[in-house]
Amino acid sequence: MWHDQRVTKKDRMKLTKQKPCVLWFTGLSGSGKSTIANALEEMLYHNGNFTYLLDGDNIRHGLNKDLGFNESSRIENIRRVGEVAKLFVDSGLLVLTAFISPFIKDRELVKNLFEEGEFLEIFIDTPLETCEKRDPKGLYKKARDGKIKNFTGIDSPYEPPKNAQIHIKNDNISIDEACQKIVDYLIKKKYIQWSNT
Repeated sequence: MWHDQRVTKKDRMKLTKQKPCVLWFTGLSGSGKSTIANALEEMLYHNGNFTYLLDGDNIRHGLNKDLGFNESSRIENIRRVGEVAKLFVDSGLLVLTAFISPFIKDRELVKNLFEEGEFLEIFIDTPLETCEKRDPKGLYKKARDGKIKNFTGIDSPYEPPKNAQIHIKNDNISIDEACQKIVDYLIKKKYIQWSNT
């Protein structure tokens, strides 16, 4: 049975002075998800916000190190991350997640874990050619050479969001501009207040 706690999410919101949510970054490998999420978290930290960043690579070193990259493992990877993000949102945090999360149904499954307005999908929309040119980990080259199977964008599909709350075309925009677009949304929708200091 679920055990109710005396300190509630509303209590934590009063303490943190922010509206907790998950900022779900999705996009191809090399699209800039992790880079933008890291820069955004730093901006929010300096604004006095309470955050935590869940990054796909880092999660695979611990919580999800038992999972592979076939379809069922990828689904379970995203499900677990969604459950962890839900706990962090309940704790009052702004949770940033950077995961390819290629399938719409899996992102919808995660979205349904949250209350209305607590799941913000951020589509980092970067052309495949740009991602391949960047290829920071050499994964596209390995996928093209047949050394990696089921690689998103090459031999496994990526299903772009149809109604992302924030859509960033990330081929001719700076990291700061991308972050500012997200901050503006968070301010406008009253998730955070921005200090002038």
